[in-house]
Amino acid sequence: MDLFDSSGEEELSRRAPLAERLRPAALDDVIGQEHLTGEDGPLRSAAERGRVGTVILWGPPGTGKTTLARVVAGETSGEFVALSAVTGGVKELREALGGARERLKYEGRGTLVFVDEVHRFNKAQQDALLPALEEGLVDFIGATTENPAFEVTAPLLSRSRVLRLEPLGEERLAELLERGAAELGATLDEEARAHLLRLAGGDGRRLLNALEAASDLGGGEVGVSEVERAVGQASLRYGREEHYDVISAFIKSVRGGDPDAALHYLARMIEAGEDPVFMARRVVILASEDIGNADPQGLTLAVSAARAVEMIGMPEGRIPLAQAVTYLASAPKSNAAYAAIGQALSDVRDGSAPEVPLRLRQAPTGLAKSEGHGAGYRYAHDDVDAGVAGMNDRYLPDEMADRVYYEPKDSGEEAHAKERLDRWRAARRRREETGGD
Repeated sequence: MDLFDSSGEEELSRRAPLAERLRPAALDDVIGQEHLTGEDGPLRSAAERGRVGTVILWGPPGTGKTTLARVVAGETSGEFVALSAVTGGVKELREALGGARERLKYEGRGTLVFVDEVHRFNKAQQDALLPALEEGLVDFIGATTENPAFEVTAPLLSRSRVLRLEPLGEERLAELLERGAAELGATLDEEARAHLLRLAGGDGRRLLNALEAASDLGGGEVGVSEVERAVGQASLRYGREEHYDVISAFIKSVRGGDPDAALHYLARMIEAGEDPVFMARRVVILASEDIGNADPQGLTLAVSAARAVEMIGMPEGRIPLAQAVTYLASAPKSNAAYAAIGQALSDVRDGSAPEVPLRLRQAPTGLAKSEGHGAGYRYAHDDVDAGVAGMNDRYLPDEMADRVYYEPKDSGEEAHAKERLDRWRAARRRREETGGD
């Protein structure tokens, strides 16, 4: 029976998906997540001391959550017990905890309980787990693609360390692709390699599944046509030059107030596998550079969209990105703040940085006061007309008295700021012309 069992295991191993066959058995073999597995990483530290405690791994699909749990269990010499958050219930959990108690009592071995998609673990299951965690009967790792603050009960969350996993970068995906090709004995041309890396979207499992399917279709020879047939998706030309051309067209479409064109170029970036963090950051920059104070809500929405992309990943992240992009493209535009800081920086770099006026300096000591620090400063809120706070003094150094950087546009909310600043600037000029009256 041992011979037949061994033969069956070997056949099962050969039939296992490529991602499963390549699953590493040691932390040093894990690709990516070096902030968790590196020399001072929390998972390496846990493996070295032989105890994990209670950990929740939070990250996008295909970033190694299950792999890390299995590897850590192996390196701590603990029994790895995986439970289903969907099909299992409190009964299965209690049976697993009972087995852990027996294992510890008779074998002196610990148990690591792993629950994938722990956000689907209902409240009764989570509550049943708590006593075992409190007495240290088991180590626990839960994996989730959802924000645990929203999906995990407060008692379990308070006992857990939440560790973030990041999407695999192109360098790590390329390394994984090489391992996969070597395991399959497949050869890839450069166009197929680039297309596979774009399709992966930071997901190692998606990358290996696509590679395996393409290799099967091509008999080990993988070109872009095999990849296209394997994933049912045509390759979108998107090299280094296209990257810059498309993002340039995207930015100009938002700036020019064309939401339809902006969505077109956003879709091209998404379909080509552009880094979602890059796209989100670009949207945030647009909100300040091109919309600015004409619609200050644009920056709030852009930052919220970027945060949402970080939380939910892709492909769902396309939705908040599209919301932010259409809002910004449709909003009134102003680059006044962008132009103002550019000019101010230019002046400072050219040497225009006179002494701060004495009346504006702090006076924390008697010596500072005796030297005139703060003398003559007028507290803006003491002005008779609180609606023009700050208009009664000049704050630039005397040598730059007439310098104007921020010139609001007659657009959206900024038009109100323009009217207000015009009044304040005029009031300052009148005060100086009349000797301060």
